[in-house]
Amino acid sequence: MLVNKKILVMLGLISVVILGAMTSMTPKAAEDEGFKNLKVLPKNITKDQLHAVMDEWEHSLGVHCNFCHVRDEAAKKMDWVSDAKPEKNMARDMFKMMNKINSKYFHAKKDSLGMVLKAGVNCNSCHRGSAHPEVTVPTGGRGPGGPPPGAPGQPGPPPAGAPAPDKKE
Repeated sequence: MLVNKKILVMLGLISVVILGAMTSMTPKAAEDEGFKNLKVLPKNITKDQLHAVMDEWEHSLGVHCNFCHVRDEAAKKMDWVSDAKPEKNMARDMFKMMNKINSKYFHAKKDSLGMVLKAGVNCNSCHRGSAHPEVTVPTGGRGPGGPPPGAPGQPGPPPAGAPAPDKKE
């Protein structure tokens, strides 16, 4: 009889451990309700899709989550819903701009969630790992094909009203 009691106690303990492990793996209530404060991303986006978008933005800008999101020090965790940082609204504006460019100039198609499937441009097109890419002006060096006709030092048509150059034949 002692052996049977030990087996029953052992099975009971194993059941408690398994039940505890399974309970900790279930989704949190907040995730079941959906994400809050989504203004440009689809409301029915999945957790995996949202993380993929955030990873793309993070790598394209060379930043971490706290660049756009604030940390709630009282709760000791990130406050994903807060709009306290202006960078979050700038990211939304840039996302809308990118979608307009892709729709208008690249005729990008969208998936069932409304996300662009294949883009002509994305965050990395301009940012290339920099949170604040600098606006630069070309230095005027020679590119493919050289300078345009009529540029200083290049043969081209004479300016209007100037005498035609003498042609040697």
